[in-house]
Amino acid sequence: MAKYLLLKHYRGAPAPVSDVPRDQWKPEEISAHMQYMQDFAARLEKTGEFVDGQALAPEGTWVRYDGEGRPPVTDGPFAETKDLIAGWMVIDVDSYERAVELAGELSAAPGAGGKPIHEWLEVRPFFTEPPTITE
Repeated sequence: MAKYLLLKHYRGAPAPVSDVPRDQWKPEEISAHMQYMQDFAARLEKTGEFVDGQALAPEGTWVRYDGEGRPPVTDGPFAETKDLIAGWMVIDVDSYERAVELAGELSAAPGAGGKPIHEWLEVRPFFTEPPTITE
């Protein structure tokens, strides 16, 4: 089994087929979208393919180490950024093809008007072994 991260980019990815901004969705459309994702995760829990997933708030702060004994440096949040990762799901599947299949299904979550939004999801594999440095 291999673990993959499915990233839901709500801004910054290619535009989905149903490109109505989330702030223009009706409350029942948001509820239907969230229910689809919960049902999807529940189905993957039954097959043993679901590891974890969360929705993310749009706010965030960049943090950097600034040297021994100094406080971390912060910058942001950047509300004007074009990229917004709104959530993620970790899956543990038998193959890359299965990860792509599941990402395709998750892409069909309903949006405005109850129609599938066909959003783009980023599929990222986890390293199976820690990376090594060679000289």
